[in-house]
Amino acid sequence: MNAEPTVSIQADPAILAATAAGRLVAKLAALQAERGEATVVLTGGTLGIAMLAAVGEAESVADVDWSRVNFWWGDERFVAKDSPDRNELQARAALLDRLALDPARVHPFGAADEFTGPDAAAAAYADELREAARVDGAGADAAVPRFDVLLLGIGPDAHIASLFPEMAGIRETARTVVGVHGSPKPPPERVSLTLGAINSADEIWLVAGGKDKAGAVGLALAGASPVQVPAAGVRGRRQTLWLLDEQAAAEVPRSLLDGDSRPED
Repeated sequence: MNAEPTVSIQADPAILAATAAGRLVAKLAALQAERGEATVVLTGGTLGIAMLAAVGEAESVADVDWSRVNFWWGDERFVAKDSPDRNELQARAALLDRLALDPARVHPFGAADEFTGPDAAAAAYADELREAARVDGAGADAAVPRFDVLLLGIGPDAHIASLFPEMAGIRETARTVVGVHGSPKPPPERVSLTLGAINSADEIWLVAGGKDKAGAVGLALAGASPVQVPAAGVRGRRQTLWLLDEQAAAEVPRSLLDGDSRPED
């Protein structure tokens, strides 16, 4: 059974990004000490990219051997490879291009100038995940490799990755990756991991800041239907951690605000 959510609150988005960054570096270093490598699934969005930039500024960044970190993405905008709208390019500018990575361990989604459409890009990414699972020793039937930490943002409409309320992607149960058509948030075409693939991660960290996220966060943590509130369906295998600032946490159910969940100075 996957882990129920816990909540950690910081004063503002800047402190939140720095704290989440420090937590991520520490987690990756601990994983490498345990078994030599680590895998993280990246997210986009303002706060997600700010968190990556904060990783690069963290004093502990050298604690991780970045050449032994595997990078995947939770979703991508289906635009040209060199488009500044791509989560991949934003992540590279914020952090990845500053690190000594192994290019074979970096797995971006295919772009609009590489595939005929988002469905083809989704199928190719699913194949890449399946092959990585095989190499990872996950077994012949495994559809995804081990995800140690999967990062997610949340939209004001409670979408996660590119899984939007009431749309086909959030209803998908058979595939690990889907093409998205007619996204309510531009650009209209995207590629995304499905909820099943997301919930295969050992730990899922949802990072959200700002008062415009408070309603979505509150509904998700109150147990709404994932079809209407996609973030409500997120459950990591070992940990489901909501990293919030005080404004985003304004409507969090009081029952979750204890222990580590209390606002931190």
